[in-house]
Amino acid sequence: QRARRGSAGAGRGSRPREFGRGDLSSALVRGLKQEPGLGIWLCGGAHLAGALYDEIDELILKVNPVVVGTGIPLFRGAAGPTCLELTDHLTFGGGVAVHHYRVCR
Repeated sequence: QRARRGSAGAGRGSRPREFGRGDLSSALVRGLKQEPGLGIWLCGGAHLAGALYDEIDELILKVNPVVVGTGIPLFRGAAGPTCLELTDHLTFGGGVAVHHYRVCR
């Protein structure tokens, strides 16, 4: 699990800020959202998504058409349903698809 924050107008050679597993919290993400800069990219599983559920503005789902078992929830521990508005999608060979959703609040 990790988060990365890009910098708007960053010059050549500048690097995004990265945060590791122990640093991630709702308070950190709320603070980063208030700073100028590019978006925040979170990589993790259902536990991370559930822990930061209230801070997610956009959801990007990458779908591979493979069934490997019973599956896991996208948001473990999240409360209540959420409205998602499809804003973009891409499809690739072999049935792979990427869907971009805006979270309706």
